[in-house]
Amino acid sequence: MAGLINLHAGPSHSLSLHQSSSVRPPSASQTTVRFTTPLFQSTRLCQTRHLVAAALEISKESSSAGLANRQPSKGVIETWRSADAVCFDVDSTVCLDEGIDELADFCGAGQAVAEWTAKAMTGTVPFEEALAARLSLIKPSLSQVEECLQKRPPRISPGMVNLIKKLKANNTEVFLVSGGFRQMIKPVASDLGIPPENIIANQLLFGTSGEYAGFDPTEPTSRSGGKALAVQQIRQEHGYKNIVMVGDGATDLEARQPGGADIFICYAGVQLREAVAAKADWVVFDFEELIGELP
Repeated sequence: MAGLINLHAGPSHSLSLHQSSSVRPPSASQTTVRFTTPLFQSTRLCQTRHLVAAALEISKESSSAGLANRQPSKGVIETWRSADAVCFDVDSTVCLDEGIDELADFCGAGQAVAEWTAKAMTGTVPFEEALAARLSLIKPSLSQVEECLQKRPPRISPGMVNLIKKLKANNTEVFLVSGGFRQMIKPVASDLGIPPENIIANQLLFGTSGEYAGFDPTEPTSRSGGKALAVQQIRQEHGYKNIVMVGDGATDLEARQPGGADIFICYAGVQLREAVAAKADWVVFDFEELIGELP
């Protein structure tokens, strides 16, 4: 694709911990990881997400009561403890927000794009259809992506930093497998100590003047079933025996199939998608649950 350029993430950005407040809080009595280097200094008020987070906290106990897989089987625990690699979804899992929704809102197409995101995450439409539709609504320029990252910094989910540290201490490799965009994921991966080669995600393309020029359709996560393919590739390239997929959406659930992920852990700490959670091997609302089961 001659004449197209890609946005490359800048240098590593340090993380700091802040107590939750009325500014986009994840939940009560939890902490949020924010980027504090020049690229990620600003924060914003978001009353809607505050109300959604509060509602989720109130409903979490009653919602989880009906999930039989809140208590994992012995086999699931053994697979989790012996995993050679763990693949994490990024949006609403590693990070509190849906990156494409944040970008869309910043560009003035928030509501329409959020509707498509909901369809994609529940599996009611093919992911590739939802991705193309959302990007056709946003058409983000290079400068808009950069400004969005500056003004709306990614927020790491509570407990994620400690979970990744624990996995690394156990010599478990960590991958980010996402339907989001590399340009918005690379800074997150850098601060979590995840090498860029362990990112499998979509790539935005821009013209020589920085105008939106589409996305790379060859990335496996640009289509339905892509995460399963990505995990299969990871297994083949590294010879891993046990691989775990952690995420919140239908595309993450798809990764659990022969040759792909051995088990799927549904993280419902941000979004509880009941149709997805019902088919998971284990449903958790807090990453401390996963840390507690590691050796």
